Amino acid sequence: MMYPIFRILIGSIFIVSGLGKVLSPYQNFLYVVQAYQLLPSGVEVLTAQIFPWIELFTGVFVLLGLWTAWGLRGALLLFGIFVVVVGQALIRGLPLESCGCFGEWIHLKPQAVIIMDSLSLLLCFVLLRNLSSVKKFSLDAYFEKV
Repeated sequence: MMYPIFRILIGSIFIVSGLGKVLSPYQNFLYVVQAYQLLPSGVEVLTAQIFPWIELFTGVFVLLGLWTAWGLRGALLLFGIFVVVVGQALIRGLPLESCGCFGEWIHLKPQAVIIMDSLSLLLCFVLLRNLSSVKKFSLDAYFEKV
């Protein structure tokens, strides 16, 4: 019975994260992307402009339960990317005071974020394995009845 609540939680994380970046100038997130020292400069700009929208749309689809399986797969991929990016920064000892995950809205230390993202990644696996229960109270369930 908790599966729809977990689906809403995962969707909400991405909506807050995406909105926190979309509503700010993309340069703010660009500074965060650059701080991780992982991508070439042209890719950094593209990432800063597009990634927040991907997070936002993924969050909306997961929260509403529309194309739930695909939304959860997207969330799984995003959490996997986050774990790798934050993990490599921690291993390399990059001086990051905040992960930048939620734009200017919420500031979390990378150590806390890697735990949150790892648990969220595992939760996405669990939700994908129990998709029929996850779809309760979702748009997918509504459209299957119509």
